[in-house]
Amino acid sequence: MRGKRGAPLRKPGSVVADRGYDYDCHRLTLSCRSIRTHIARRGTPHGSGLGVWRWPVERTISWLHQFRRLRIRWERRVDIHAAFLRLGCAIICLRMLHLPFC
Repeated sequence: MRGKRGAPLRKPGSVVADRGYDYDCHRLTLSCRSIRTHIARRGTPHGSGLGVWRWPVERTISWLHQFRRLRIRWERRVDIHAAFLRLGCAIICLRMLHLPFC
């Protein structure tokens, strides 16, 4: 058997980034590797669509971090951690619906 151990490396087809990565060195490096770039340009007005889903994802993660057991993973078993994660998501959904708990 020849080759390196492990899963073969996969090259992404494209990269999406915000204005913080708008430098020619980043674009040149990615284009040399034939990877398409979708990097927002600095100084252009918003509305490109990049970063549309960033705020809901960060908000949901911060809501999950309100639960102490999900902020720091204390459980060693995956099924217990997944159960607490599902419970936290259910509580967040319940709060979003504005329904009384009892």
